[in-house]
Amino acid sequence: MLRIDFDKAGAVIVEIEKTVVSETENELTQISIRKARFFKKGIQLDETMWIPFEGTIGRVEILKAKQVIASKIRDVEALTVYNEFIDKKGTIVHGTVHKCEHSGTTVMLRDTLAFLPRSCSIPGEKHVAGRPIKALLKDVYSDFRSGGQLILDRASGDFLVKLLELEIPEIYDKLIEVKAVARKAGYKSKIVVASHDLNIDPVGTCVGVGGGRIKPILKELFSEKIDVISWVNSKEELVKNALRPAEVNKVEIVDQEAKVWLSEDQRAFAIGKMGQNISLAAELLNLNIHLISSSSSSDDSISFSDGQDVENNENN
Repeated sequence: MLRIDFDKAGAVIVEIEKTVVSETENELTQISIRKARFFKKGIQLDETMWIPFEGTIGRVEILKAKQVIASKIRDVEALTVYNEFIDKKGTIVHGTVHKCEHSGTTVMLRDTLAFLPRSCSIPGEKHVAGRPIKALLKDVYSDFRSGGQLILDRASGDFLVKLLELEIPEIYDKLIEVKAVARKAGYKSKIVVASHDLNIDPVGTCVGVGGGRIKPILKELFSEKIDVISWVNSKEELVKNALRPAEVNKVEIVDQEAKVWLSEDQRAFAIGKMGQNISLAAELLNLNIHLISSSSSSDDSISFSDGQDVENNENN
């Protein structure tokens, strides 16, 4: 077996492994004990040793050897990165924008590159090389991949929750719990919060005086709107609160189906721009929401299920 290495000057060092014998029968795999002790005093029969290879190696073999060594070095580097960042997975990391491309943005985390895919970015936001950036460390891979070892995210509900933990000590200390989150990155989010302390108002604490606590989060999210909803045990009341600013008259829930009665002039508020309000409410509460006009004598309704578009349904 041959092994190839490089000295500090970059010169190739080639060695061959041989077994120590009393008399050699195969010069490629064996070395006599007399000759072996020339390289290493005290070596014994049947031991193996590496000695300088005295044959010739072609350029192709050397190139292959370089590729193998380069691959081994990459494996070691990848393992080092993995060990450094695996415990940070699921947390917010701070970095510097390195390069912006069509597929996404590379970010420098100290001396390691991470990748923020376009699909995990907030729509419309522009990154500039050299500027600081916060992101959720979404994935950490143990090997090099085309998309990178460290994958970042700024578009998920998880990123929003971690930002809330950073800005609102009561959430970090678990005095306030984020019960549910639904997000359409760059446009609007809804979160349900509950207090584990009767003296703490969860919504007021999250928003802050004059919006002082929520404003830094809005700025980080490219002025995305955030509805903060207080948790109640009644799912019907949660539906009413989740559909604000619409004023709801009545809610009935059977299994995952929620029928919502409201005045005709409130329907547009419940649906929201591009259906965002009702779609986020459906996602937030994991319900199929059906809007029914209180003044209508027919059964016509507008329905929305998580992940679907708003549609007009008849005889629902």
